[in-house]
Amino acid sequence: MTPARPGVADLAELVRVPAVLSVPGDALAGAAAAGWPAGARTAFAPAAGACFYLAGMALNDYSDRELDAVERPERPIPSGRVTPGQALGLAGGLTGAGLLLATGLGRRGFGVALAVAAAAWGYDLLAKQTPAGPLVMGAARGLDVMLGACGHRAALPAALATGAHTVAVTALARGEVNGSDPVTGWSAVATTAGVATATVVGAVTGRGRWYDAVATAGLAGLYGVTVGRAQAGAAASPDAGTVRDATRRGIAGLLPLQAAQLAAAATPLAGLALVGLAPSCGRSPAASRRPEDRRA
Repeated sequence: MTPARPGVADLAELVRVPAVLSVPGDALAGAAAAGWPAGARTAFAPAAGACFYLAGMALNDYSDRELDAVERPERPIPSGRVTPGQALGLAGGLTGAGLLLATGLGRRGFGVALAVAAAAWGYDLLAKQTPAGPLVMGAARGLDVMLGACGHRAALPAALATGAHTVAVTALARGEVNGSDPVTGWSAVATTAGVATATVVGAVTGRGRWYDAVATAGLAGLYGVTVGRAQAGAAASPDAGTVRDATRRGIAGLLPLQAAQLAAAATPLAGLALVGLAPSCGRSPAASRRPEDRRA
């Protein structure tokens, strides 16, 4: 019997569409830090990154289909609305679309796109349940920043900051079901403080205008306070509910971090526009999934 064709709503639930709002800012921050090396073709970078992200979401449910059958039977695959083959095919198609878009970024940009795709597939199929999982997730997110920069080293500070944030959020998120521990929580707080401070220092010591530095400081402070305060709460009381809240705020916190990075690169208005998306990102379905489903 031919499997039923899934509806648009089923596929949107599978890939958790609202969560993709946290993605375009990666590539834009990287492009701004590197001086927009791809020019108008920079638009291909966030589009490709979004494809890789959505592919990873579909691949996540494919790899977790047996566990979801027990813990989340209402999800598209265990409920029968989407077959495992359809989910895998969607992940492959979205990855292919992302790579096709990345050809518009030139050879260096395409090379970074291959690395982003490899990290996304490697996380879901190999690393997610291992101690290396947070590091692989952080690498994927940092590489997404480098995608907008077409691999130029000028974007490395922004990429490292985004990667470090992602590692901390992913590591803490592993305690969403059974709780975490104070060491992981305080490590996340320290990482967030370090990322916020480094972002401000980079803007102050750079060649931007004084009001760009002020905008960067304000946005980095917003990131540090909202994310760090939730993580401090999880460190002080590392029960599952508090950890889930900290993870949700960590995911939404990517947007003010990206905004601060854009402001540091003398694009404060673009940065401010990103902040407005944070509430939608924080309410996304991805913010209520298991820790291994998180894509900070």
